[in-house]
Amino acid sequence: MSQPTQAAPGSEHAPAHTIAGAKPDHIKEFTPRAILTGIVVAAVIGASYPYIVMKLGFGPNISVVSAFFGFLALGLASKSYNRWENNIVQTAGTSAGQVAFLCIIMAAFDLLNQDPTAQFKHTLAPLQWFLWLTVAGLLGVLLSVPMRQHYVVEEKLTFADGVAAGETLIVLDSKGPESKGAARSLGIGGVLSGVLMIFRADARIFGPVWWRIPESRLFGAIGRAMNVGVSWSLLNIGSGMLVGMRINTSMVIGALMWVIAPPLLLKAGVVPHLVRREMLLWIMWPGVGILVAGGLTALVVRWKSLVTTFRSLAGAKIGGGDFPMKWVIWGSIVCAIALIIVQKVTLGLPYWLTAVAIILSLPLMLVGIRVLGETNWGPISALSNMMQGIFGVLAPGQILPNVASTGVTGSVASGSEGLMQDYKTGYMIGSTPKYLTYAQLIAVPIGALAVSYVYPMLRNTYGIGGDNGLQSPISQRFAGFAVLLSKGLGALPHGAVQALLVGIVVGVILTLLESTKYRTWVPSPTGIGIGVLIPGSYIISMWIGGAIGELWRIVKRENYDRHVTPLASGFIVGEAIVAVLIPILVAVKVLHLHDD
Repeated sequence: MSQPTQAAPGSEHAPAHTIAGAKPDHIKEFTPRAILTGIVVAAVIGASYPYIVMKLGFGPNISVVSAFFGFLALGLASKSYNRWENNIVQTAGTSAGQVAFLCIIMAAFDLLNQDPTAQFKHTLAPLQWFLWLTVAGLLGVLLSVPMRQHYVVEEKLTFADGVAAGETLIVLDSKGPESKGAARSLGIGGVLSGVLMIFRADARIFGPVWWRIPESRLFGAIGRAMNVGVSWSLLNIGSGMLVGMRINTSMVIGALMWVIAPPLLLKAGVVPHLVRREMLLWIMWPGVGILVAGGLTALVVRWKSLVTTFRSLAGAKIGGGDFPMKWVIWGSIVCAIALIIVQKVTLGLPYWLTAVAIILSLPLMLVGIRVLGETNWGPISALSNMMQGIFGVLAPGQILPNVASTGVTGSVASGSEGLMQDYKTGYMIGSTPKYLTYAQLIAVPIGALAVSYVYPMLRNTYGIGGDNGLQSPISQRFAGFAVLLSKGLGALPHGAVQALLVGIVVGVILTLLESTKYRTWVPSPTGIGIGVLIPGSYIISMWIGGAIGELWRIVKRENYDRHVTPLASGFIVGEAIVAVLIPILVAVKVLHLHDD
C-alpha cells in the first residue's frame, strides 16, 4: 500500500500482462474539458487524500478512484467523452494524490514540534509548504520522464495499479450496463461511507448526541488503552477489500504487538504507564526494523535488476510522442535551483545540503520505480529512511536537515512513481505520453495547494499523534529516526535497540522467504510492520473488509470482479470527503468544537 500513490502493499489479484492499445486518429485527448475536469478532480483528490494517508499509514490506490471521479465529472460535462480524455483526468488526480501523500512530512514537522526532547521549533506557513511541495513535485515528475521507454515499453514491468486503472478506464468507456453498474456502486459506497462518518464523528464536533457511534474495544483494559478494537469505518472496510487477505492478516499479526507487549513492558518497568503514546516510543522500533530491513533486503535480492537498470539508461530513447528531452533537462535544472533556494529561505538550509539531497535522490528514484513496477509496492518510506541515515552522517546532531532530506527524497520518489503508473495506464490504451506528462505537471501545484491548506485544518480538528488523533505512523517513524540520529542510541527506551535488531532480523528472513515458492504462506514484512505502527482498531476493521471481499469473491466471482473496486473506492472516498468538509466547516465557523 500506498504508500500510497503510495500503492497498497501486496495487491493480490492485479493482472500481470497488458497489451498496448491504439487511439483512433480522430480522437482528441488533451481537450479543454479534460484539462478543466482534471483540475477539479486533482483538487478533490489533493484535499481528501491526506486524511486517508494519515489515518491508514499508507496511500491506497488513488489511480482507480481518480478514474471513477473522471468518469462521473466528464459524464456531467458531456456524453461524448472518451477513455483517453479520462486518462488525462485520472493522471491529474493521481499526480495531486502523490503530492498530497507528502502530508507525512508536514505531520513529521508537527510531531517534532510537539516533542520537547527534540528541541525542534520550525513551523512553515501554508504558502511556504506550497512552494516547497510544488518545486519538489515538479522535479520528481521531470526526472522520471526519460525512464518511460525503458521501464514501460522495453522491460514491460507490471505496475499493477497502473494496469488496474487502465482496465477501469476501458470498462467505464464501454457505455454499457457494466459502466452504469460501476458508477452506481461507487455512488452507493460514497454515500454510505459519508453518512456513517457523520454518525461516528468526534463528540467535539456535534457534542454528546445520542446517535454518535462509539468505537468498540477488545482485550479489556489493554485494548481500551492501546486502541485495539473495531473502528466502524467504511474507509477501513473498503481499504481492506482492496488490499487482500494476505496483507490484512499480516497487519493483524503486527497489531497483536499492542496486546502482548504492554503488560510485559509494564511488568519489567521499561514503560511507566499504560499510555499508548509512551508505549509507542518502544513498540514502534520493531515495526520500523521490519519495514526498513524488509524494503532494503528486497532491493538487495534484486541487485541484478538494479545493475541492468543503470546499464540500460544510456539506451533509453525519446520518441516524437514523448515530452521533449530539452524541456526535461532545463526544467529539472530550474526546479533543482528553485528547491535549493526555497529550502534556504524557508528553513535556512545550506545550499550544498539540498544539492546533495537532490543528487542522492536520483539513484533512489530508479530503485523505487523498479521495485514498484515489479512488486506494486512503492518503497518511499524505506528510501526516505535511507536518506535520513545518510544525512545523519553528513549533518550529525541536526534534526532539520535530516527531515528536510526526507522530504526531498519522498517528493522525487512519489512524483516519479506516480508518473510511471500513469505511463503504464496510457500505454495500455494508447494515450500520448507527452499529454500525460502535461497533466501531471499541471496537477502538481494543485495538489500542493490543496494539501498545504487542508492539512492544517485536519491537524487542528483531529489532532496529530496522541491517543485519539490521526496517527500518521510514517510521520512518527520519520520523526523518531530524526531524534534517534540526533541524540544517538542512548535516547531510546531500554531494550528498544534490541527490539529494533529483532525486527531487522525478522524483516530480512520474511523478505527472503517471500522470494521462494512458499510466498503465499509467508506473512508480509510490510504488512506486519504497518500493523505495528497503525492503531489496532483500524487493522481489525480492514481485516473484516478483506474477509467480506474474499467471501464475496468465492461466492459470486463475476459480481465481485464488476463491483468490488468501485464499491471499495466509494467507501474510501466518501469518508475522506466528509472528513475534509468537517474541518472546513469548523474553520468557517459553521460548526463549532465542543469541550470534551
